[in-house]
Amino acid sequence: MDNLREHINKLRKDFSLQSLNEQSVNKNPVIQFEQWFNEAMQAQIPEFNAFDLATVSEHGQPSLRILYLRDFSTHGFVFYTNYHSQKGRDIEVNPKICMNFFWPQMERQIRIQGIAQKQITEDSDLYFNNRPKGSQIGAWASVQSSVVENREALDKLVQDITNKFQDKEIPRPPHWGGYIVKPEKIEFWQGRPSRLHDRIRYFINENEQWQIERIAP
Repeated sequence: MDNLREHINKLRKDFSLQSLNEQSVNKNPVIQFEQWFNEAMQAQIPEFNAFDLATVSEHGQPSLRILYLRDFSTHGFVFYTNYHSQKGRDIEVNPKICMNFFWPQMERQIRIQGIAQKQITEDSDLYFNNRPKGSQIGAWASVQSSVVENREALDKLVQDITNKFQDKEIPRPPHWGGYIVKPEKIEFWQGRPSRLHDRIRYFINENEQWQIERIAP
């Protein structure tokens, strides 16, 4: 244990791949996101669409988990989940959330703060209908974040659902669907030498327009 702690204490990595400045970024943060997102895809970053989602409960308890981005546009960033999950219950009482993408191979992060709203029914239906059948069954079988007696009980429930919908189209469960995050702040982080990182932040000003500023590393 002591050797591990000493090793962690001495871990050091300098960042030197690229730089980022206010003049080079797009005026629209979603277009800038698209550029970095596409570069992460082209670089074959594993699971480049994975992000951390932070929510806060009605009691002020934060929770963090990793999800997958499924769509984005100037309207917002989309993910899907069980509405009865911990994240769903948190968003119900406090829709303010934070998303964070981290691509260490590119020495980059993107942090998005915004308001999460449920997707319209048609969009959730369309996405659900295109999911693999096993994932559709899983959405019905899993009471996400609840206590499960054992693995056998879960497997039995999956089998029961499978039998119920055998040779039938599986409808989207009413407790499962998408959220769209309306961004209010978006920060682009580029690692730089000596921890003097480039941080460019977009925020919506009093004129309801995106404004760009540099913040200290």
